[in-house]
Amino acid sequence: MLRMLLLGASALAFVTAGANAGTLAEDAKAFGTREYLQTMDISPSGQKVVMLVSGSAATTVVEVADLQSGKILRMVDTDGKPERLNWCAFAGESNLVCQYRGIDVVDGRLVGFSRLITFGSNGSALKELGQKASSRDQYIRQSDGAVIDWLPGEQGQVLMARNYVPEGETTGRLISRTREGLGVDKIDLKSLKATPVEAPRKNASFYLSDGRGNVRLVGSAHANPDTGQLSGIHTFRYRVAGARDWKDLGSYNSQTNEGLYPLAVDADANALYGLRKTNGRDALYRVALDGSASTTLVAQDPTVDIDNVLRLGDGQRVIGYTFADERRRSVYFDPEFTRLQAALAKAIPDKPLIDFLGASADGQHLLVLASADTDPGIFYRFNRATKKLEELAIVRPALEKRALAKVQAIAIPGANGVRIPAYVTIPAASSGKNLPAVVLPHGGPSSRDEWGFDWLAQFLAARGYAVIQPNYRGSAGYGDAWLAANGFQGWRTSIGDVTAAANYLVNQGIADPKRLAIVGWSYGGYAALQSAATQPGLYKAVVAIAPVTDLAKLREDAEGFTNRDLVRRFVGSGPHLVEGSPARNAAAIASPVLLVHGDMDANVLIGQSERMESALRSAGKPVELLRYKGLDHQLDDSQARVEILTRIGQLLDRTTGQ
Repeated sequence: MLRMLLLGASALAFVTAGANAGTLAEDAKAFGTREYLQTMDISPSGQKVVMLVSGSAATTVVEVADLQSGKILRMVDTDGKPERLNWCAFAGESNLVCQYRGIDVVDGRLVGFSRLITFGSNGSALKELGQKASSRDQYIRQSDGAVIDWLPGEQGQVLMARNYVPEGETTGRLISRTREGLGVDKIDLKSLKATPVEAPRKNASFYLSDGRGNVRLVGSAHANPDTGQLSGIHTFRYRVAGARDWKDLGSYNSQTNEGLYPLAVDADANALYGLRKTNGRDALYRVALDGSASTTLVAQDPTVDIDNVLRLGDGQRVIGYTFADERRRSVYFDPEFTRLQAALAKAIPDKPLIDFLGASADGQHLLVLASADTDPGIFYRFNRATKKLEELAIVRPALEKRALAKVQAIAIPGANGVRIPAYVTIPAASSGKNLPAVVLPHGGPSSRDEWGFDWLAQFLAARGYAVIQPNYRGSAGYGDAWLAANGFQGWRTSIGDVTAAANYLVNQGIADPKRLAIVGWSYGGYAALQSAATQPGLYKAVVAIAPVTDLAKLREDAEGFTNRDLVRRFVGSGPHLVEGSPARNAAAIASPVLLVHGDMDANVLIGQSERMESALRSAGKPVELLRYKGLDHQLDDSQARVEILTRIGQLLDRTTGQ
């Protein structure tokens, strides 16, 4: 439920930090409680910030802090069941735009949705920015659109890519809505007056603006005209500055990663920045938008993908790009920002991950987040003129006084001579030898772990467990060859790399081979179960949170959605649907299993865990399924997470002798 609060002003104050603790109950509460501060944005003047703050359970609250007076206004909250605030940002000094997400049940299916809302930074009435829904709408509007330009020179106005849904049956009505597709409107946030900028297009998937109110690129997602199923092919057209006609730019295939994928338009450079595969990895290119479409290679890396660009603030220029090897890196085109990042890293030596998250309209006040493997992060305001660095808020105050475990980037030997990137977390103040240990594979599978704070890994380390997080083959970020056939079709390779991570801990003397466990979330849960099925003597306990357990069922669950064909292609067909499904091989699992799932999980339906529970019980195996009503894939609820960590701790302590 979304509601206005406006509870009044309070002094600028944050949650008191907790002391170091050690019982299971204390550890579960410290690490399971959601981060106090989720997101932050800075106002055009640089004198205010808007924050998403975690309340009790799954509740999230919007707060606006005046940095001069120290006063805070609490404005809007969501209970997280199913609606959850995702982000909030300033659109001028006096107006805010926020996005909330949720899950709805439509014709018996779980369907995700997102909506944009606006209200004044003084707490004025909340309004929705999208087209109003009608009982006669022909289909469900999952997203009402996206802000594509904050129009920094025009206070309280935005450019919004807006989804239009036509009405169906209109008997007895003289007027019905006929516009369909994604268009662009200029919206006055106070009056909600919408001025059309781009007429809706049925297959338009997104637009890019130059940050100065000019729409310069449109992307179109192509579908089978007979079935409506998405093909994975996207085409792009752009405009020359000052023109209205569109020019072809090319296409991108999301299935093969072929072609240029646009990221941002830079008005100063009159150019588009985008990613294109080069030598098997994503590289950054700049494309001139002067009519020539001449393309220049900006950056590439021999081992990992370039993944994004950096902007200074709303409507301001592109200042660099990012990638992640052993750590996340930011490379700046402007030498001033290179020097500034280095100076801040020196000023805050225990928090080397420095991110510029926003800027005032004049670029003088920067919003900075500094974090590390042993520090979830602190938000700062930096004044470029005075060089003053002002601490604003701590992300997880309850962990401030705890000695967290350091994370080390390593490479472990895998099959066929490969070196598998991974991260090892050794409990603070431990010997680092002959420890109980947990293998923690990431989700995705087309994702990856990075160096930094991880609340689940840190909880396990606080309980005395060594933790290893392998970026197995099938992980993203290392190029096409590493993605290979993906973690489902190529499950033997991916799971083999996960097993190699366990063997590494044993071979290095870090782990006691009799006290190994495996824990995973989403694909990581699948990997935990499938690893236990293929290596039944290796692990003493298995925890699978929101796991895929039956690949054929995963294909089936996509029925009725426009990405059905894409899911079918990704999962594939053949013997691996049985051989690579833990629920079809439950009898081979020799260890007790803890399953965890939310009943509003639209990413991986709870039926996947229910199927696994049934298969294990039928095989006479010890299993328990924790069901959480009203929660989605992230289980983003402090009470639920504290209970989950408690149950994980109890299982591991019981089975590994910790």
